[in-house]
Amino acid sequence: MFRLEEKKESKSSVNKIADQVESLRDTFKTGCTQSLQFRQRQLDRLALFMIERESSIKAALYEDLKKSSQEAFMLEIGVVTREIRETRNQLATWVTPTVVPTMFSAQPATSLVRPEPLGVVLIISPWNYPFQLAMMPLIGAIAAGNCAILKPSEVAPSTSRMLAAHLPSYLDENCFKVVEGGVRETTALLKERFDHIFFTGGKEVGKVVAAAAAKNLTPTTLELGGKSPCIVDRSANIPVAAERIVWGKFSNAGQTCIAPDYVLVDKEVEETLLHCMKEKIQQFYGMDPKKSDDYGRIINKAHYQRLLQTLTDNGNIFVGGEVDEKERYIAPTILKDVSADSSIMDKDAEIFGPVLPVIAYKDIHDVISFVNSRPKPLTVYLFSENKKMQEHIQNNTSSGSFVLNHTLLQGGISTLPFGGVGDSGMGAYHGKKSFDTFSHQKAIFKKPTGWRLFDVSSYVIYPPYSTTKEALLKRFT
Repeated sequence: MFRLEEKKESKSSVNKIADQVESLRDTFKTGCTQSLQFRQRQLDRLALFMIERESSIKAALYEDLKKSSQEAFMLEIGVVTREIRETRNQLATWVTPTVVPTMFSAQPATSLVRPEPLGVVLIISPWNYPFQLAMMPLIGAIAAGNCAILKPSEVAPSTSRMLAAHLPSYLDENCFKVVEGGVRETTALLKERFDHIFFTGGKEVGKVVAAAAAKNLTPTTLELGGKSPCIVDRSANIPVAAERIVWGKFSNAGQTCIAPDYVLVDKEVEETLLHCMKEKIQQFYGMDPKKSDDYGRIINKAHYQRLLQTLTDNGNIFVGGEVDEKERYIAPTILKDVSADSSIMDKDAEIFGPVLPVIAYKDIHDVISFVNSRPKPLTVYLFSENKKMQEHIQNNTSSGSFVLNHTLLQGGISTLPFGGVGDSGMGAYHGKKSFDTFSHQKAIFKKPTGWRLFDVSSYVIYPPYSTTKEALLKRFT
């Protein structure tokens, strides 16, 4: 979840924004970003940045979220590194125009689709994965041949400062800029005219971005998250399900848009699942997760206070519940005996933290009805060994993605489009989809002027019309 949080900002930085956007627009008009060689060179520079600044990236992520070295690499740095490599390797193929079929009545002719850059794009990134979610769309923007402004989240100040300090020395500063700041800067950016806006964050701010974009008819990609359910069927491999749910929920201290938001478990296996999850928490983070080097912290005091409210009047704490305001620490917490109409299950309030409510069910049809009565989630997770159940849940729920017998991993598969549907977002990216998101698919039709004897269209499309010509059109349409 991304939230604009007010703080004192330099007025001069706001005044510079219009000039920066205009400068990028002038640069784009020169056509310098459009060559394959330029795009490849920028991606190579980005790869060098990943190598030379890895320690700076890790340090920033630790300062903002207390991310361990391995979690920082696994869920942020490694994902970005792989995306750069795969994009670089495939880019020559992606930029090549594709020949598509041409109808017989238009022959002889050639039809093509050519991807072209959109122009100057704005990327607004969130705080929960402040490095990965800034870089992933930037890779797509570069690959597609655009100029770009990157606005990192001020809520993750160390990562924002790191990107502003180091990234410009690797990329062409005439084509790519980093703008730091808070509400004032973001508001100023949204007043400018862009050719695409890519926003990752919460639904309410997403509405603000969409409204601002609409004034200039600017297309948007909105990655918004939501309450992703995790369904555990009685046929599930419970120890494996427990391990994968705990990892997916409590990585990054639960501050993940595709984390399981709540668990719906068959009553017959509820107790077994609860005890297995408790064991896995202890296995992953020890008897006192506060002492674990592998368990993160809540991003700031405001979010810490928000999450404290979820620990009261929402069922019973089965494991966890320990807190420390000074450290912004909330233990990995599982709640049982949770009512479907409790505050933590508010359909519009993503938990976005290390608190996992568990609700038992008796009838799978009630589960489907419950999920479908709510805004469409970013992901539906299902743990089941029953193939009919797998197909039933997949076919009768709607979500940005459907994941069987694991959590989070779908976000790292570059060949899968990543994006929501309905309230969980619009548009998608990752891999080729990122390139497509930041490209205009230009339709090109070419028809020769010679060989009129063989020009099928010339016999039927020009007046005077006749029943014979109409019959020919019907024959070849």
